[in-house]
Parts: sequence; C-alpha cells; structure tokens
Amino acid sequence: MARRHTPEQVIAKVRQGQKMLNDGRPMVEVIKELQVTEATWYRWLNQYGSEKNAEASNRTKELEKENARLKRLLAEKELAIDILNEVAKGKF
Repeated sequence: MARRHTPEQVIAKVRQGQKMLNDGRPMVEVIKELQVTEATWYRWLNQYGSEKNAEASNRTKELEKENARLKRLLAEKELAIDILNEVAKGKF
C-alpha cells in the first residue's frame, strides 16, 4: 500500500534531498535515503521544490482551515434560524 505524506513532510524531504545533492551525493543514494522512487522525487520537486510552491501549499492549507470554520459558522446560523422558526410557529 502506498504511503501518503503531508505537504510539510514532502517539503522537508525535498529540502533534505536538495541539501544532500548540493553536498555532492549521487541521486540514487538520495532517493534511497528518502525512501522514495525517482519518479516521486521529481514529482515532489516540481510541486514543492521552489519556495513559491511551498508558500502556496501553506496558503492552501490556511484557506482550507478558514473554509471549514466558515462552513461551521454557517451551519450553526442555519440551525439557529430553524429553531427560531419552529418556536415562532408554536407561539402563533
């Protein structure tokens, strides 16, 4: 079964791999130590390799949290409206 990594884990591994490559270690050794395939390494490098992509990933995560919070607030509001409507129907 394939393992899934969080974006933070991927970014950390990409940085670690880039550091090892800059130190002169061969690609084969780097991907073995990171325990990923070469295809995965290059996919990660394209997605998370630059600081711009890493920041975009962090921003996406922040937006997802904000979206979940807003959905929760909207659900609570709708529930309160439904309760008020039921109370109003019962009084009249």
